[in-house]
Amino acid sequence: MIPEKPNCFPKNHALVFILYQIAVAAAAIAAFSLTNETDYQALLAFKGQITSDPSDALSSWNVSIHFCSWTGVTCGKKHQRVTQLRLPSLRLVGPLSPHIWNLTFLRVLNLQANHLHGLLPQEIGQLSRLRGLSLINNSFEGELPINLTNCADLRGLYLYGNNFSGQIPVELGSLMKLKVLVLSSNSLSGEITSVLGNLSALTHLSLGDNHIQGSIPPQLGHLSNLEKLFLYGNNISGRIPTSLYNISSILEFSLASNNLSGSLPSDLFLAFPKLIGLYLGGNKFSGMLPSTIANASQAIEIDFSQNALVGLIPVGLGGLKNVQLLNFEKNNLGSEEGDDLSFLTSLINCTKLQRLSIGENRLKGILPNSIANFSSTLMAFVLRQNFISGTIPSGIGNLVNLQLLSLIENMLTGGIPSSIVKLSNMQGLYLYENNLTGVIPSSLGNMTLLSGLELDNNVLEGTIPASLGNCTHLDELYLDRNLLVGAVPQEVFGLSSLTALSLPGNYLSGPIPSQVIVKCWNTSIWELTNSMEPFHLLLQTYEV
Repeated sequence: MIPEKPNCFPKNHALVFILYQIAVAAAAIAAFSLTNETDYQALLAFKGQITSDPSDALSSWNVSIHFCSWTGVTCGKKHQRVTQLRLPSLRLVGPLSPHIWNLTFLRVLNLQANHLHGLLPQEIGQLSRLRGLSLINNSFEGELPINLTNCADLRGLYLYGNNFSGQIPVELGSLMKLKVLVLSSNSLSGEITSVLGNLSALTHLSLGDNHIQGSIPPQLGHLSNLEKLFLYGNNISGRIPTSLYNISSILEFSLASNNLSGSLPSDLFLAFPKLIGLYLGGNKFSGMLPSTIANASQAIEIDFSQNALVGLIPVGLGGLKNVQLLNFEKNNLGSEEGDDLSFLTSLINCTKLQRLSIGENRLKGILPNSIANFSSTLMAFVLRQNFISGTIPSGIGNLVNLQLLSLIENMLTGGIPSSIVKLSNMQGLYLYENNLTGVIPSSLGNMTLLSGLELDNNVLEGTIPASLGNCTHLDELYLDRNLLVGAVPQEVFGLSSLTALSLPGNYLSGPIPSQVIVKCWNTSIWELTNSMEPFHLLLQTYEV
């Protein structure tokens, strides 16, 4: 029987299929190599523009290592294309190479806290996959490129701390996925474009510390997911749009240092139930403090300073269980009744309070003894330039972490309480221009961290304690215009840290050491003369 002729077709078909697969693979490899080469060359171009790399961060960027393993570079697992370039805080110097925009798979570009400069090129729009761009704290300049709008997937744009100028591009209003827009601390001008109100996903809008003027567009009230609004440090005028009070998600709200005016709604703190920080200082707000301030149970910092607010400070502040900062200074707060300090007692419930400032108002009354029960966390207590009378409560010594106490320009009487010696963390003690009597406690010398001591313009008597020589950090000592007698202790004259010493208007006596006269030429303020030996004559006796 004649054997059948073998059928070769299946083998030929298999061979053709294999050759086809090889061809496809070869094409894929060629394309892969080409795109890899594009990323490789783009990174080398970036490195080529860097003129200074003090930490040698880019030393690994060489042919001996695959670029996906270079410092700061992250590649995708599938295509081995660059998806992230993170080189923050490396002090890199130089312009940004335009070839960086050839990294078309790039999702994150973080070059913050370097010394990069020059313009931000329009080619940034080629990064269509970009989600996060951070150039914080560099020296980029020029206008913001409008082609940023081509980065439709952008979620975070961080350009804080550069020299960008011009107006905020209206084109930014098309970045519908944007959640964070930080343009603070630049030189941007013009008005806030109303199209920013279209960015419905926005949770953080920061335009502070620029040259922006005009009014706040009411369209910002459409940002229903907004948690942080920072417009501080501009020249914005007008009133706060009522639409902003509809954003119940607000956590931090800063309009400080502008020219805003008008009264604040009494239900302000009901409108922002989640509020953590409120900063409205340095404006022209009038009227009374919002009565609902006691409802700000989540608030950590509240600042109404430097406005034209009137009336009493609400007594319900004890409800602020988390508050660390309360700043009402430089307003017109107070009344004619003379019992304006009753709110202080409620603050004993604020167990996290660190800084309390009510200075430069029209507050009258006597400091309550209840301040002895303030939280031991209190570090700064400022009541300067009011109409406070009575004595300094001895319980003030309980505030063991106090670093700053300012009661200047009031009507306080009595002596400096001896309990004040317990304040071993004190750095600034300012009691001048009151009617304090008695002696300067020698125990003040135990405040070894003290850098500023101002007791001038009182009725203090006795001698200057030699123990002040223990205050080796003392920078300013003002004791003038009291009734002090005797010689100035050598220990005080010997303080090498002193740059300002003022003693006139007393009954001091004794010579001035020659080394002190020499020092007078190199320090800012040294006023010693009165009944001491004439200073101008002593200057003639020493060669300096």
